[in-house]
Amino acid sequence: MVRLAPVTTALALTLVFGAAWPRTSTALTNGKPAADFAADNWINSKPLTVASLRGRVVLVEFWTYG
Repeated sequence: MVRLAPVTTALALTLVFGAAWPRTSTALTNGKPAADFAADNWINSKPLTVASLRGRVVLVEFWTYG
């Protein structure tokens, strides 16, 4: 029983903070066009547009130097 207390506490805190966390993101929906994007530097390709990628499966990975 002694080992169960930290797990129960962690679960309770997760539920409390998860319920209180602000929901500011917008959900993705099917059938709506993707928003256009812009970037200054392109690596290994010429600049792309959403229109040129239509009908293709696209993986977008965002990262930065920090």
